[in-house]
Amino acid sequence: MRYLTAGESHGPQLTTIIEGLPSLLPISAEKINYDLKRRQGGHGRGRRMQIETDTVEIMSGVRHGKTLGSPVALVVTNDDWKHWTKIMGAAELPEDIDPSEMKRQISRPRPGHADLVGGIKYGHRDLRNVLERSSARETTVRVAVGSVAKALLNELGISIVSYVTEIAGIKADVSKVAGKSADEIRTIIEEDPCYTVDPEASAKMVEAIDAAKKAGDSIGGIVEVVVEGLPAGIGSYVHYDRKLDGKLAQAMLSINAFKGVEFGIGFEAARRPGSQVHDEILWDEENGYTRRTNNLGGLEGGMTTGMPIVMRGVMKPIPTLYKPLNSVDIETKETFKASVERSDSCAVPAASVVAEHVIAWEIAAAIIDQFHSDQLPQLKAQIEEMHKLAKEF
Repeated sequence: MRYLTAGESHGPQLTTIIEGLPSLLPISAEKINYDLKRRQGGHGRGRRMQIETDTVEIMSGVRHGKTLGSPVALVVTNDDWKHWTKIMGAAELPEDIDPSEMKRQISRPRPGHADLVGGIKYGHRDLRNVLERSSARETTVRVAVGSVAKALLNELGISIVSYVTEIAGIKADVSKVAGKSADEIRTIIEEDPCYTVDPEASAKMVEAIDAAKKAGDSIGGIVEVVVEGLPAGIGSYVHYDRKLDGKLAQAMLSINAFKGVEFGIGFEAARRPGSQVHDEILWDEENGYTRRTNNLGGLEGGMTTGMPIVMRGVMKPIPTLYKPLNSVDIETKETFKASVERSDSCAVPAASVVAEHVIAWEIAAAIIDQFHSDQLPQLKAQIEEMHKLAKEF
């Protein structure tokens, strides 16, 4: 199972084509739009979210609410395109264009962005050619793709949820949701402005975000993703590129501005003896094999253990600042303040939604790779058989 995305931040639309979905999978634009709206929310979002109302069009691969087994094409239109038709158009630039209409040409790269290195790599003197595609706007269709993946996981009895655990050093008390299901946690975070599970911490996060915005600065944080209901044995230990934790880590780090990832207790494992790290194996007739703890985050040897997958990603502060840092003009080589594009003071809550969906995709793709998956009923039967096999082993 694979997908490609296409589109620029201020281009006419964002497009994705998904290949490899089983037939007979229920898909609806309404559910995808629900997730797209969540991505646009969260305290700290900027003016772009007031311009765009992201909705998806299903262009192919779905008939009467179910997949056909053929490629699924999804499109999200950029409402702001109408203001950028000349600047971002595919046609050759007219010779008589008013120079003032091209005032957004960029020669001053922003520290922390892809601007300078992308310009060097692809030979672009107008760095808008870089920032338009490297923009986090592309994650819109990645959320749409992940929403389709979640529809598949839901059919297989697998649930996924994400939430914010830290912003600007303010840590949420995640023990408040200990023992709660993914669905119960979702109910809590969707009522919270920072998409976190701790109201007291959330109030402090809001204050920190507002303070950063007032100062023209930005702040980052940490998000956590939990996946429940997976059978043991998804992934493999036999090759480096089949290890599921490796795939999940790559997916998390592929999100714009993410710079770190950990599973279970993560880096804390380096500070503990092995006796306080590894998860003891238990067995009973009702549940089969379980673990006393879940320090390894539901993964051993590149495979699922049957325990919930728990992983976290670190998002750096967004590098576009309204109090910009120094940079160098690539034409004059003089020092200037970096260019300013519309941006967020904090996008950690929104990034938690993106994380949920890129991880959902990788989990779904790993399942599709491992099982016969032409039709959804066949796939469901195999997953049920996998659960049974693990329990009776």
